[in-house]
This record gives sequence, structure tokens and C-alpha cells, in this order.
Amino acid sequence: MARLLTIFWLGTKELRSIQHDALLILLILYSFSAAIYTQATGSTSGINHASIAFVDEDRSVLSRGLLNAFHPPRFQTPVLIAPEDIDRCMGQGQFLFVVAIPPRFEADVRTGRRTAVQINLDATASTQASFGNHDIQAILGREISRYLTGSEEGIRDQAALVLRTAYNPNHDRVWYNAIISLINQITVVAVILTGAALLREREHGTIEHLLAMPLAPFDIALAKLWANGLVILAAVTCSLVFLIQRLLAVPLAGSVPLFLAGTAIYLFCAMALGVFLGTLARSMAQFALLALLVLVTMQMLSGGQTPVESQPAWLQRISICLPTRHFVQLSQDILFRGAGLKLVWPEFLIVAVQGLALISVSLICFRRSISGA
Repeated sequence: MARLLTIFWLGTKELRSIQHDALLILLILYSFSAAIYTQATGSTSGINHASIAFVDEDRSVLSRGLLNAFHPPRFQTPVLIAPEDIDRCMGQGQFLFVVAIPPRFEADVRTGRRTAVQINLDATASTQASFGNHDIQAILGREISRYLTGSEEGIRDQAALVLRTAYNPNHDRVWYNAIISLINQITVVAVILTGAALLREREHGTIEHLLAMPLAPFDIALAKLWANGLVILAAVTCSLVFLIQRLLAVPLAGSVPLFLAGTAIYLFCAMALGVFLGTLARSMAQFALLALLVLVTMQMLSGGQTPVESQPAWLQRISICLPTRHFVQLSQDILFRGAGLKLVWPEFLIVAVQGLALISVSLICFRRSISGA
């Protein structure tokens, strides 16, 4: 009991250190507010408000129908330009896409003669150009088929495939990006906050003062873990409730307390990793380089940005050892699919076991580090 009280009061010292570190507080506030909001609303995997122009040399009912098929929010209102203005407009970056419809296009389509529509795109915006080119071809093909058959039924197969999305039926990328960004920030802040706290003690010389007290390395490390974990968990809760649910209006399918419970378990993994990296590094610069290498690798293999199934088989087997993969899995199961504890308990157990292993290794390294201090 006395030892637990010692760890508690030692952790309050860590909380006071964070309270007086304005730069660290600013990092936490930014990571769980502006960083999440920017990533959620500023990135997209499709096209949005893309500028498009048409060169209509046919002036037919079909060509006007093709022009009217493009409308906001994916495309801006199409602009008619002359054929000789294509190179100038594309060179000046006025339009991302220019669709050129040749003369006698409608007549050729009706008689079955071979014809083509030219799509000019600005390849400097590679992502938008790639997605936009696919969408433009699909829209043109659908409109031409509707013109020939008189309805969309003519372009459907006898057995139509209808996709129904239970969560996020409109495929709003903000919903997905906000949650994935929150998960990434939890990992980044937990590792950096704990590792920086350890290095701050060493650089300021306070580690020698702690060693002069009747404290074990376990007490020092555990105090840092619970204090920093409490700060991050509070920041996650505020971000989830006020930013994601209210400001971004992202509905969560599952239980928020269950997700926070999983976050609390995962935090011990991430913070133990921060302690481990802090014992390896001898300065903040070394720690930053090590953290960058580890964090980028963990996030790339976690399955948050791309599905784990898209990775090579040998890489999937390696990523099983990463706690980020299991935390992303349980977070998506809870928040996106509404899963309960009966479904996600294996992921909880795996994260807990990996956390215990990481904490054990980190404490051994920490004990050796301060023994030589």
C-alpha cells in the first residue's frame, strides 16, 4: 500500500511537470484538435469541385446531355471553350479536365460507327486526375448508354449487384479520416510524451535526485506511465466527444466507454515503447529519429490507411506482432461496426499481453539505463 502511494505521489509530480511545460501542452492540444480536424476534412480519395471544360464540335442533343451530366459537388459547372483554346487553358492550369467531343459524334453513335471522345487531363494533379479520369469515363459511358436505350435499365445486367453500406452509407471520407487520425495521434503522442518525459529527467539532472530517494526503477517508470496515460486518455475523450461527435458530426456505431477501455490498455503498450526508445536514445534528437522510424512503420502496417489484407503475406505475419494493428482492429470494430466486448475481447487480450511484454522489456532497459546514470 505504501508503495502504491509512493507511485501515486510521484505521478502527481509528473503531472505538475506537464502543467508547467507550455510547449508540451500545446503539442497535446494541437494533436487532438487541429491535427485531427485538418486530416479529416483536408484529405480525400476522390474528386471534389474539379474544374472541367468541354469542346463541343457536334452541338447535338447527345453532346448537350453529356455536358449536363457533370455537376457539383464532384465537378464545377462545365465551361464551353473553342478547340484552339485547349492547349492554352491546360497550360495555364485553368481546367483540370477538358473533354473534346468530335463533329458528327451523335450520328456516329446512332449508326454504330467507331468514334471517340478525347479526355485531356492535368497530370500535375496526379491523384485528382487519376480518380477524375475514371469518373468521367463512367459518366460518359452511362449517358451514352441511356441515350441509346432510352433508360438506365438497358445498361444493367439481368442480375444487378446492389451494394448497401450499413455504416456511412454516403461514404463520407470525413467519418473514416477523423477516427483513423485520432488513432494515429494516440500512438504518436503516447510515445513522444513518455519518451520526452524520461529524457527531460535525464537532461535536467533530476534523475539523480530520484535515484537518491528510496525508489525502485519500477516505481519511477510506473509513475510516468499512469500520469502521462491519464493526460492522453483525457485528451482522447475530449477529442472524441467535442471534436469528432459534435464539430465533425461523426456518428459512432459502438460504445464510447468500451473504446476508451481499449485505448487505456493500448496506451500502456505505446508508452512502454516510448520508455524503451527513451532508454536507447541519449538526446532528444536521437529520440526524434528513432520515434520517426518506428512510428511511421507501425502506422503503415497497422491497417488504418490500407487494409492489412492488401499487404504481402509475409508482411501480414510480421504485423501481427505490432500492437497498433490490433488497436486499429478493435477501434474499427467498435466505432464503425458497433461490436461489443464479446466480439473484440481477443483483440483486448492480445493488446494486454503485448503491453505486458513491452512494459517488462522497457523496465529492464530502464533499470539498466539509470543504473549506469
